[in-house]
Amino acid sequence: MTADLVEIPGYVAGTWTVDPIHSSVGFVVRHLMVSKIRGHFRRFEGRIDLAADPLRSSVTATIDLSSVDTNNEQRDEHVRSADFFKVEEHPEMTYRSTGIRRDGEEYVLDGELTLRGVTREVPLRLEVGGFGPDPFAAEPGTGARAGFTATGVINRTDFGVSYNGPIPGGGVALSEKVQIVLEIEAVLQT
Repeated sequence: MTADLVEIPGYVAGTWTVDPIHSSVGFVVRHLMVSKIRGHFRRFEGRIDLAADPLRSSVTATIDLSSVDTNNEQRDEHVRSADFFKVEEHPEMTYRSTGIRRDGEEYVLDGELTLRGVTREVPLRLEVGGFGPDPFAAEPGTGARAGFTATGVINRTDFGVSYNGPIPGGGVALSEKVQIVLEIEAVLQT
């Protein structure tokens, strides 16, 4: 059933932690219906438990919402406010996987995203970047690193984020859909 998954070159079962220096947790939202604004979070942590059967693996992550960075401090302060993240009340966003499944030739990480005290199912398309030795390991030749890309889309109103403003001629300032883009490098724990 999952033999093809286990044949991932260099696959190593075990507990992995996200390396925040070599990873990115970001988002993209349409602005004024003509362009896209990108943002990311500077502080986050995650754990990946890779099972011998990869489809039985699990992921947990915590993101510090106060660390949002859209390359504009005034906008970042607004995003931290009650109009968006409500950071004073809900300082973290969390993700907990509930399963991994095949979808044709691709893989989907199913899980629950909690934002502003609201939890919703959010599937993420998963791409395995690969596995290799860790050149930064304390003892050379003992560590391993893995890379993953995960993408998905949420509707921000599902999490109680309904702030918006009309623009002249029709349309709104921000789309309801927000694209999630994760580039993760993980370190095997020994």
